[in-house]
Amino acid sequence: MEMLAEYIKLHRKVIGVYFLFAVIFGIIFALWKLPVVSVLYGTVIGLFVAVIIWGRDYHRFCAKHKQLESMVEEIKYTDSHFPEADGRIEMDYQEVIRSLYEEKQQMTNQMTHQYTDMMEYYTIWVHQIKTPIAAMRLQLQGEDSESNRELLDELQRIEQYVEMVLTYLRLDAGATDYVLKQYDLDDILRQAVRKYASQFIRKKIRLVYEPLSCKVLTDEKWFLFVIEQVLSNALKYTRSGEISITLEAPKTLCIRDTGIGIAPEDLPRIFEKGFTGYNGRSDKKASGIGLYLCRRICGRLNHEISVTSKVDEGTEVRIDLNRKVLEVE
Repeated sequence: MEMLAEYIKLHRKVIGVYFLFAVIFGIIFALWKLPVVSVLYGTVIGLFVAVIIWGRDYHRFCAKHKQLESMVEEIKYTDSHFPEADGRIEMDYQEVIRSLYEEKQQMTNQMTHQYTDMMEYYTIWVHQIKTPIAAMRLQLQGEDSESNRELLDELQRIEQYVEMVLTYLRLDAGATDYVLKQYDLDDILRQAVRKYASQFIRKKIRLVYEPLSCKVLTDEKWFLFVIEQVLSNALKYTRSGEISITLEAPKTLCIRDTGIGIAPEDLPRIFEKGFTGYNGRSDKKASGIGLYLCRRICGRLNHEISVTSKVDEGTEVRIDLNRKVLEVE
C-alpha cells in the first residue's frame, strides 16, 4: 500500500486532469441536455483503459524501485547500470549521479594514496627514531644513578608514545596483522610487568599479582599493547600504594590501583579520542589517545573494557575476556 500511495502521489496531476476532463464533459453534456448515461459510459470506458495503462506503469514503477534499491549497496563498489530512463530529466539525474560517482572514486583513490604515503613515512620514522632511543638507553644504562633511572623512565615514555603513533595508524589500515589463537594470559601480563618493573621500584609501588593460570583467545601483540597502556596509566596516576592484577569469574581481568581516581563527570568520556579530563589537564602530558586505542583494540579483539573509579581511592579497569564468537569487520 505504501508503494501504491507513492505512485498515486507521483501521478496525482495526471489523475486529477483525467477527472477534471470527466467533470467538464459532464457539465457540457448537462448544458446541452444530452443523456447523462453517455457521459457515464464514456467515463467508465476511459477509466477502464486508464486503469490498464496505470497498472502497467505501476508495475514498471515497482520494478524500477526495487532495482534502484538494490543499487544502494552496489554503488559503493561499482558504477552499476541504472534502469532505463523514462525521459530527459531522469537521464540528466543519472548523468549527475555518474559524475558524482566518478568524482568520489577519484577522491577515494587520492585519499588512499595519501594515506599509504603517510603510513610509509611514519613507519620509516618510527624505525629511525628507535635507533637514537636505543643508543641513549645504552648510554644511560652505563651508570646506575637516580638521575639516569629517571631519564630511562622518560625514555621509556618516549618509546611508548612512538609505539602509540604506529598503533594509531595501523588501526585505520585496511588490513591489520591479527594472529588470533589461545595464549597464556600470564605470559602476556609478565611481559607488561617486566617493561614497567623499574617504575614500580622507583615509585615504590607494590605489585599484587599471582599467576592466573588462564588461557585467552586473543592477539598477543595487540592485547599486550592494551595491558601496557592500562599499567602505564595506573603508574602515572598512583603516587603510593599498590597495583593489583586479578582474574574474576567468569573470565574478567581486573587491574586496580590506589591512585588519584577519575572525576565522576569525566568517567563517561574517558574512551573518547583526545579527551584528557581533569587529571590530564593537571598532568599537562596526557594525550587522550591511550584509552581510546584500548577501546578500539578491545573491540577488534571482541573483548569488552570498562572502567570504574572513585576520586582519591583508585581506579579499576576490567577487561572481559569471555568471548567465544569473534566479529569480523
